[in-house]
Amino acid sequence: MENLQVVKQRFGIIGNDTFLNRALEKAVRVAPTDISVLATGESGVGKENIPKIIHLLSHRKHAKYIAVNCGAIPEGTIDSELFGHEKGAFTGAISNRKGYFEVADGGTIFLDEVGELPLTTQVRLLRILENGEFIKVGSSEVQKTNVRIVAATNLKMDAAIQKGKFREDLYYRLSTIEISLPPLRERKEDIHLLFRKFAADFAQKYNMPTIRLTEEAVKILSNYRFPGNIRQLRNIAEQISVVEENRLITQEKLIQYLPNNRGNLPAIIGSSSSSTSDFANERDIMYKILFDMRNDINDLKKLTLDIMKSGNLDKTKEENRQLIEKIYQEQRSSESGNVEVVQIPQNAAKENQNTYDYIETIEEDESLSLQDKEVEMIKKSLEKNNNKRKLAAQELGISERTLYRKIKQYDL
Repeated sequence: MENLQVVKQRFGIIGNDTFLNRALEKAVRVAPTDISVLATGESGVGKENIPKIIHLLSHRKHAKYIAVNCGAIPEGTIDSELFGHEKGAFTGAISNRKGYFEVADGGTIFLDEVGELPLTTQVRLLRILENGEFIKVGSSEVQKTNVRIVAATNLKMDAAIQKGKFREDLYYRLSTIEISLPPLRERKEDIHLLFRKFAADFAQKYNMPTIRLTEEAVKILSNYRFPGNIRQLRNIAEQISVVEENRLITQEKLIQYLPNNRGNLPAIIGSSSSSTSDFANERDIMYKILFDMRNDINDLKKLTLDIMKSGNLDKTKEENRQLIEKIYQEQRSSESGNVEVVQIPQNAAKENQNTYDYIETIEEDESLSLQDKEVEMIKKSLEKNNNKRKLAAQELGISERTLYRKIKQYDL
């Protein structure tokens, strides 16, 4: 097996992140075999490097390597592109045509954005994975091909399978080995290294001095979330290299090139921007309601303690009733379905025992309400993140261990 550092130099890969190294090591180890591989990760993380490494380190390296962007081919012609067609199979088919699987026989074919394949094409692809057979469009003759398939996607395949957009059996055949590449925001120590590499490349390309960052600018760059990952970082480096006359880039200047700069604020991954925003707003409202309820309960406890110490119940009678009414009004307006409303007695301060009864009832309601909200938020986050505890914990702002403990506690 080739040394990992040699592989990085050969394929121009920059970085020392642990998860990146693990992904590359897995690619190198699986390369000599004919096992199907699925590369996963967000858009722009460099998934296209995985099939190149696998092909050039395999026994197929002298055969053809074909990369196909499945999302860029129209649905009506993708079967013809992949499997070929016979003359007269459809309008415009004026001659026989070989498909990519026939051309790449003996080599490797890289199916980028494989999650975009139509279901009918997925059936054909599954047949190739199972026994190497395919049929051209408009033909009845079964042909054989010996092709190694490496696929890549930035979709959450579990969600696509649940929605019926991707065949589960095809997913398991493609992902015999799954290699996941980390997003750039999880490779903070590599961000400046990559930026310097891109800056040097563009300086050479445009025949100009290389741009450099101040220490403050490096911190800003390293803490930026880079939703577009390495592709976005490269574009930023190119923009600055071309536009800025001063080759020392300050913090203020760099910020101008970071869209919607949010520093190192947490972000919810894997959902559309609108649904993410809605969930975040709803979660913030829930937190505020729970904190307000907690503060009200503390005020009520303090008031009760003052009453017991003073022994003068009549003096605080009206204050007691007003506070209790305030709490129930807030609970009705915010969470009307989750708190049992208790009738306020005409004489709230008749006896110390009465006050204790109200406090205990409110505490029980608060405890149930807080627990119900916690269970509801955990369920919602787990559902949104396809039951992936790590992502759910990040979204909820708690550790994965805490989330696991609460899942066991509430039997979720």
